[in-house]
Amino acid sequence: MVYLRRKIDRYLDAWKADPEHMPLIVKGPWQVGKTASIRRFAQKKYASVIEINFVEEPKYKMITTDGYRTEDIIRNISRLDPSKRFAEGKTLLFFDELQEFPEIATALKFFRQDGRFDVICSGSMLGVNYRRIESNSVGYKSDYEMYSLDFEEFLWAKGYHEDFIEDMYAHMCEQKPLNEVQMSICQSLFLDYCILGGMPAVVREYVEKGTFEGSLAAQRQLIADYREAIRKYAEGLDQARVLNVFDHIPVQLAKDNKKFQLSKVTSGARFKDYRGCIEWLNDSGMINLCYCLHFPELPLKGNYDDSKYKIYFADSGLLVAMLDEEAQEDLRMNRNMGVYKGALYENVIGEALVKSGCSLYYYRRENSTLEEDFFLRTASELVPIEVKAVNGRSKSLRTLIESDRYPDIRYGIRLTGGNIGYGEQIYTFPYFCAFLVKRYLRR
Repeated sequence: MVYLRRKIDRYLDAWKADPEHMPLIVKGPWQVGKTASIRRFAQKKYASVIEINFVEEPKYKMITTDGYRTEDIIRNISRLDPSKRFAEGKTLLFFDELQEFPEIATALKFFRQDGRFDVICSGSMLGVNYRRIESNSVGYKSDYEMYSLDFEEFLWAKGYHEDFIEDMYAHMCEQKPLNEVQMSICQSLFLDYCILGGMPAVVREYVEKGTFEGSLAAQRQLIADYREAIRKYAEGLDQARVLNVFDHIPVQLAKDNKKFQLSKVTSGARFKDYRGCIEWLNDSGMINLCYCLHFPELPLKGNYDDSKYKIYFADSGLLVAMLDEEAQEDLRMNRNMGVYKGALYENVIGEALVKSGCSLYYYRRENSTLEEDFFLRTASELVPIEVKAVNGRSKSLRTLIESDRYPDIRYGIRLTGGNIGYGEQIYTFPYFCAFLVKRYLRR
């Protein structure tokens, strides 16, 4: 099976090279490639790899019977499987599906103090149980958040290398429009990415076959797996409510006002009854929440209404898989995109920002047409970001920049289907540059 190069590859190499590295926990939603990346790294870097999957081999939950000290755990693993070899300084213990046995996190303190063996833990749903894991291992581990492929990783999968991406970034920095060939290639690749999403199983099949054949079936299987996960792990919650929220995301994204409205989910729905369901979906990594700012000013944290939010899928492929058959075909043929065009591009831009390490915020002034899709910040400035599905004037963006009411805002960014440009304190970039925006602002 073809291995898809990922950004975690570089991180894992740096982690091992650090003589002071601590046990590592790799978090992320289901099926985003955590296990495949860790296995590949382990096979290259260690003489002995002890992989324990707590779902496939629940018997290993007994390894802490005698306590959490390293020697006790190693002894019990050897009792369960005497073929496993523990060479000091050359062995990686890989505990997979950590969500099934979060108690093992208590042992990370002892592995860190012992120092003879490297340890990586991985699992899905860790956000849901993370307080429990954190309290058991605080101060004795590092964390890495993994997502499905971003557009840069998708380009790698298609055979494009760093020089292609660096050239794109250089054009952004120099405000130099891309030529016709560059625009055509990047737009075509980005549309494919929007439709496929970044789930490795979907991308791998597309790369190997060179067509969309089988991609919809793979996406729908992922949706089915996510539904099953909700039924299995949404403990203490009304699972029907969680599923109801999940199912209503595409419908509400297609509206002009994309604020998620519980009244549209079910008649008489109250925020307090659904808050836990929405937080659970967010913690699971299935969705990205975008909160409404009280006012567009710094700081961002603490300056938002946690009862007003937009909900995006964490992977755009899941959104596509939940649309009706005709809409899916239209997206693949780049025609008749209608109401879903704005929803798809806004979802994929929000996804790109989260994958580059940003939190999502928007602003909508009550009783006004003033609304802005996203906001990022630099050290001293607030930067509004507008996603334009069609060409036209950016009235809200220009108001935020020009009005004295918003002193933290000096310029804005507009993401469109067009080329790179600048005017009226607005930097315009093609949609496909979204994964580079945070880097651009750090210049």
